[in-house]
Amino acid sequence: MKKKLLTLTLLLVLVLAGCVKTKSEVESEGKEDGGKGSSNEKVQIEVLGTAAGEEDLNIVRDQLIKNGFDVKLNIQPDYGSFSAQKDAGNFDIALSSWTTVTGNPDYAVRALFKTDGANSLVKDAKVDELIDQASRETADEYTNTYKELEQQLVTEKAFIAPLYNSFKAQGVNKEVLNPDTVRLAKSRAVAWETIDFKDGAKRTTEPLITQQAIGDLTSLDPIKGNDGSINTLNTNMYVRLVNLTDEDEVVSDGSLSHNYAMAEGNSDYYFLLRDDIHFASVSDGNVIDSGERVGAEDVVFSLERAKDKDSVPDHRTYSLHERIKSAEIVTDLTELKNTKISGSEETVLEKLEQGLKTKLSGIVEHKTEADNGKGDYQVVKVTTTEPFPQVLNYLAHQSAGIVSEKQVKNINTYDVASFNLDTDIPYGDQRTITEGAKYNNQLYASGPYILVKKNDYQAEFVKNPGYRTGSEFEPKISTVIVRFIDDTDSALSALRNGEIHLFNGVPETKYDLVEKADNLLLQKSDSNAVAYLQFNTAGRKVSQSENLRKAVLFSINQDEFLNYYHGNKKKAYSTVSPLVDTGNELVADSSKVKEFLEAYHKE
Repeated sequence: MKKKLLTLTLLLVLVLAGCVKTKSEVESEGKEDGGKGSSNEKVQIEVLGTAAGEEDLNIVRDQLIKNGFDVKLNIQPDYGSFSAQKDAGNFDIALSSWTTVTGNPDYAVRALFKTDGANSLVKDAKVDELIDQASRETADEYTNTYKELEQQLVTEKAFIAPLYNSFKAQGVNKEVLNPDTVRLAKSRAVAWETIDFKDGAKRTTEPLITQQAIGDLTSLDPIKGNDGSINTLNTNMYVRLVNLTDEDEVVSDGSLSHNYAMAEGNSDYYFLLRDDIHFASVSDGNVIDSGERVGAEDVVFSLERAKDKDSVPDHRTYSLHERIKSAEIVTDLTELKNTKISGSEETVLEKLEQGLKTKLSGIVEHKTEADNGKGDYQVVKVTTTEPFPQVLNYLAHQSAGIVSEKQVKNINTYDVASFNLDTDIPYGDQRTITEGAKYNNQLYASGPYILVKKNDYQAEFVKNPGYRTGSEFEPKISTVIVRFIDDTDSALSALRNGEIHLFNGVPETKYDLVEKADNLLLQKSDSNAVAYLQFNTAGRKVSQSENLRKAVLFSINQDEFLNYYHGNKKKAYSTVSPLVDTGNELVADSSKVKEFLEAYHKE
C-alpha cells in the first residue's frame, strides 16, 4: 500500500507541476544552475522514467545518493508522457531499454548511437566509424570491433550506463495448448502457425487466445511501423525471404525461400523462391485465397519500397534497409553457375539446390511461370551498397515482409508529398479493419494469418488458406484472437483464469505465480533486451562533462539489480551484450566516483 501511495503522490506532484517545459526553457535553467560550486556541494541529477520502471528508478536513486549525488526523480505515468519529457530535455539521465528484434548487433547500435540514428542522442565520430566498420565484417571478425565500440561508448565517453540484460518469458496454459508447439524465440515475435491445441479436434472450432499491451495499431503496412503494437501481428501476416531460429540463426525454414546464398564479396545475396504461397484476402468478412501467388515481383517491389524513405508517408523502417542497393529478378542460370559463395569454392547454384527434391532446370521471370515440381523456379538477387552480411538479419525482420505489388499499388494512389491522413486511406491503415460504418478490409496477407477485424478490445486473425497447404508450416489453428490488455497484472490474471491461453511478457517478479499454477507452464529463455541509462547530451551539466557522466557510471552496481530480481537478470555492458561476448564488464567503484566528481568540480 505504501508503494502505491508513493507512486500516486509522485504522479500528483508531476501533474500539479503544469505543462512540459520547452527545450529552450530547460537549457536556460541548466545554465542558471550550471555552476559547480565547491567540491563539497552535492551535484543534482534528474532521473527520468515511467511508473512501470519505478523499482529500477528507486535502485538507481539509492545508488547515486550513496555516492554523494542529490537525486530528483521525474516519474511519468506512461510512455507518451515520458517521451514528451525526454523530447523537452527535462532529464539528466533517462531510464531506457532496447530489444534487438533482428538478432544482429548492427541493429543493437545503429539507430541508438550513430550520429544520424533515428533514436540517437550521441554524436561521436569514432562511434560512427566503429559502427560502420563492424557492419562490414562477418560474425567471425567483428567481436574486437564491437568491443572497441563499447569501450568508446561506455568506458571512454560514458554516453550510457548499462543496468542489465533481461530474460524473455511467457506463460502457457498447458491444459489447453500443447506446450511443445509453442516457441519462445530470443528475438523474433511469437510464431502462431506452429501452435496447436492439446486436443487437435479444437483446431477449427475454437480460437487460440493471446494478448498484447497496445491496441492502437501503428500500421499493418510492414514498412510503416516498428513497435509493440504491430511487430507480432505483422510477423504473422507477412512472409519474409528468411527467418530467425529461436537462437537467432538465419534460415530459410518457414520463409518464402527454399535456400539462400551469400556470394563472394558479401554484397550479393541470392534467394530461391517457393511457389506454394498465395496471398489471402477478406471478402464480406470471410478469408479467401486470392489466387495470386507470392512471387519475385512482389519481393522486388517490397524491398525497393522498404529502402526508399519517400515511398510512403511516415516511413518508420527505411533505416533498417538503406544498405540495400537493389533487388532484382535473376533470369540467367549461368550467373548462378559461375558465381562462388563467400569463403568457398561452392557455386551459388549448388548452394541454392541443397535439399531440393527437384533441381533447377530453369529460372523464370514471371511468378505465373514458376513450377517447382518441374524444376522451374524464381530467383531474387539483393545487392547491398557495400559488403554487409548483417543484411540477412534485417531481411528476417517484420518490416521486410512481402506485400502484394498489385494490391498496394491499387490502394496507395495518393501523392506522397501531399498526403492527407484525413482524406487518404493508405494500405495497412487500421481504420479499414476496425469494426464500424467504414469497415473495408484492404489487406492482402502473404503470411500464415490475416487480420479480419478489430475493435478496442481485440483483433481477430484467420488462417491463410493459401499458405503452405499440406506442409509442416501450414497453420494448425484456424483462428487467433489477440486481446488488448495493457496491464501486466490483468494479463496474468486472464492467463490464470483461462481467459487467454498465452501471455508473452511475464515480468520477472511474477514468475512464481505462473510456476505455482497447476494449469500453467512458464517458458523462459535468454533475450536481447537491455536496460540502460541514457545521458542527456544537450543543455545539461552531464551533457558537457565526461567526468560527471563517469561519476554516475561508476555509481551503478549491477549486482543490486540482479539481487532485486532474484537472479532473473544478467549483467550487460551495452545493447550489444546479449549478441557479442566482448568481455567488457562494468564494476561499481566508489573511489572512481569520488575521483571523477573531484575532476568535475575542477573543470
